[in-house]
Amino acid sequence: MNDHGVDLLIRAAAVHTRVPGQSPQRALAVRGDRIVALSSDPNGLDELVSERTTVHDLPGATVLPAFDDTHTHLIYAGHSAYDVPVHQAHTIAEFLDLIRQRAAVTPEGRWIRTTTNWQELNLAERRMPTAAELDQATDRHPVLVKRGGHNDVVNNYALRLAGITEDTPVPPGGAIGRDPDGRLNGRLIDNALGLVERFVPSQDRAQRVDGLRIASAQYAATGIGTVRDCAVTLDDYAILRAARDENALSTRVRALISALGLSSAAEVEDLLDAMEDLRYSADPRLGVWGVKFGMDGGLEAGATEEPYACDHAYSGTLIWEPDAMVEAIGAVVRRGWRVGTHAYGDRAVRVLLDVYERVLANNPGLPAGALVMEHGGLAGAEQRVRAVKLGIPVTIQQPLLHDTAEVEEAFWGPERVAALFPARSWIDLGAQVSAGSDFPVGQFGAMRSVWGMATRQTVIGVKGAEHAIGYDEAVKLHTVNAARLTGEEHLRGSLTPGRLADLTIWDQDPAQASGEVLRDLMPTHTVIGGRLV
Repeated sequence: MNDHGVDLLIRAAAVHTRVPGQSPQRALAVRGDRIVALSSDPNGLDELVSERTTVHDLPGATVLPAFDDTHTHLIYAGHSAYDVPVHQAHTIAEFLDLIRQRAAVTPEGRWIRTTTNWQELNLAERRMPTAAELDQATDRHPVLVKRGGHNDVVNNYALRLAGITEDTPVPPGGAIGRDPDGRLNGRLIDNALGLVERFVPSQDRAQRVDGLRIASAQYAATGIGTVRDCAVTLDDYAILRAARDENALSTRVRALISALGLSSAAEVEDLLDAMEDLRYSADPRLGVWGVKFGMDGGLEAGATEEPYACDHAYSGTLIWEPDAMVEAIGAVVRRGWRVGTHAYGDRAVRVLLDVYERVLANNPGLPAGALVMEHGGLAGAEQRVRAVKLGIPVTIQQPLLHDTAEVEEAFWGPERVAALFPARSWIDLGAQVSAGSDFPVGQFGAMRSVWGMATRQTVIGVKGAEHAIGYDEAVKLHTVNAARLTGEEHLRGSLTPGRLADLTIWDQDPAQASGEVLRDLMPTHTVIGGRLV
């Protein structure tokens, strides 16, 4: 035995390092949080075994780097651990009954929140509930129903608590829903969310940490080792720090501090002042990636060049005025932070690239990757070329398309939906493109995303088959390219000595799996920093 040996030794059928040109290895050794050796011989590292070494002898297994989810919402997933699980409902009656059951055990006047990962088309009625219907579940509690990150529905108790009346001005970049008779229906969109959400108290700290413990373990169980959470408030970040300090995080977290709801450079400057001390508390487990902006709305408010299929007088919503956004983003990059901006519709992509081009001109010498386009969903050929020329990375989310294709066809029609997330073109143009889920709108999971990009399958069939990419390309978007996006390609994304020991072990080679087998494939082990999580 070697008294100065390694902590972990894995022998496998294949260790795919993701280093170009390197053939699969057969053994990998870890000391502390780093990979220290590889061998093409399964017994080639046996001399490093000591009494403290954990040995995994897995002759049929495949080892891959741990995956990144480069655009997701771990914070929302953490909330969902304790929120009313309305994603389980199949009808509005079931939806309301779940809220009614929670109300029965909740003190009067206390807020009731729901999970966010549901779609109205999964309900038999194929619509959202209304404020009046939520009142039937409870009129003694304010109720907040969230769907994704762009939509709320609240009951009349919550509307009264927030002081929202039929005369309340609609915030720029937002919408306050009304029924056909002009009465409030409880629906709030984008910049109108804050009218109510600022009245919702934070969950108990211990409960929130436990929610992150549960949610991060769920991500890790699918093979995801790092999440880039794209809407984190300062209060959320404090909870993430507490979770890290309690060793409650099973994934690494790269946070985008949310500027959503802000509309001026002065407001953004205030946010940046409050962010300043976050520079000094980062470690490999948790850090701030940058600041998150939104250029347009989500599924029902993405800004398009042509009118919506369902309403020829509507082309979505731009949330920022371009001049104000140039000033606000300029303030961020001058403080040394990066920027990720939501742009979903093709008009939003065009206007965002206009903004980014001006920011680059105003701030020469910005580091590569300082300005990122989140989604770029409907980016057309001209704007894709332009983004690559400007050096703007893009994150794409095939699971979002898979889960929402039917909803989106109602708004945009089949041709535009088939054109969403054109991964093939981005790669062929040489774009810096990486992949994620956009949970809670899309379902997270390493191989679920790979399967989706390789097949272009959605809940209503294959959409845009010409945009499909190969298995190896899809894995690269979640590993090597993802690490480059976060500026950590020297630490993560591939398996070589000196890099962090972030890896996944699979009981079969995912490259040989197909169809539903690949979609549902889960690793047997996820190791982060040498620790089995």
